[in-house]
Amino acid sequence: MNAAPDSRTLLAIYRKMSAIKHNDERFISTMLAGRLSMPYYSARGQECIPAAISVLLRDDDYLVTIYRGVHDMIAKGVPPRLIWAEFAGRSTGTCKGKGGPMHVTHPESGCMVTTGIVGAGMPIGCGLALSAQLRGDGRVTVTNFGDGASNIGAFHESMNLASVWKLPLVFVCQNNRYAEHTALATGTSIERIADRAASYGMPGLHVDGNDPLAVYAAAQEAIERARSGGGPTLIEAMTFRFNGHLIGDSGDYIPKPEYAAAVAADPYPRYRRWLADNGHANAGELDAIDAAIKAEVDAAMQFAFDSPLTDVAEVTRDVFADHAA
Repeated sequence: MNAAPDSRTLLAIYRKMSAIKHNDERFISTMLAGRLSMPYYSARGQECIPAAISVLLRDDDYLVTIYRGVHDMIAKGVPPRLIWAEFAGRSTGTCKGKGGPMHVTHPESGCMVTTGIVGAGMPIGCGLALSAQLRGDGRVTVTNFGDGASNIGAFHESMNLASVWKLPLVFVCQNNRYAEHTALATGTSIERIADRAASYGMPGLHVDGNDPLAVYAAAQEAIERARSGGGPTLIEAMTFRFNGHLIGDSGDYIPKPEYAAAVAADPYPRYRRWLADNGHANAGELDAIDAAIKAEVDAAMQFAFDSPLTDVAEVTRDVFADHAA
């Protein structure tokens, strides 16, 4: 039987949620102030999914995420100062400022791929999991995607392959109910994406993605199964994004009552209240965590803007091979 998280783990989840929230809000305000110019896909509202999963992962476990993946990156341990520098096009960024928000890679923290192509991360996740399986190093791969990606071929191919080879892989569908501008029921033939796992002979777990304890329990089961050689799991974590598909999208296609209900159930303040009500931390301790996070965001932003812009010579470096020699 899996153990419930202790107070230290619960506060680690909160710290990650706070870091995701405050970095996200600062990215948006900095864009609106004209200091950052980039496509940005906010994950505000989805904080507790990667926060509750990442506390169960080793530093060397692999992460694959998507263009709406800054929360996954932060939770896994990519230093925010390097993310900020990448977003700002600075040479000190994770990819020397050449990748931007949709292409962050930081192997030191296990963040191997961020892809801007819907569903493209799942086959890559299979490859990373296969490499770990062949080496026998015990690493687990977590590959994240949205509900829209569950309708493309790469999802089904990857699920089948991972099951056939019993890969140490956890598929995490962060179901925020909208594939860009398309509501889930409009473009998906079933109510629960987790039900598709049965077609490929693997467990499918459907959880409240805004409940850190529910996400933690599902992730604990899936990660232990993967690490012990039991094969893959599909987790469908139900959530909601508080901003449009990308910043600049008003989100008018979301019915106002649905949006209002989601914001009223914001997982960040709800979890904060739960921690205090259940004696895991008092308001002062939680305020101190938030203050420390805000200071880290200030420092990360300053580091980015103090760093040099990426030199034009980097445009073709690491991109094209030089066969002249």
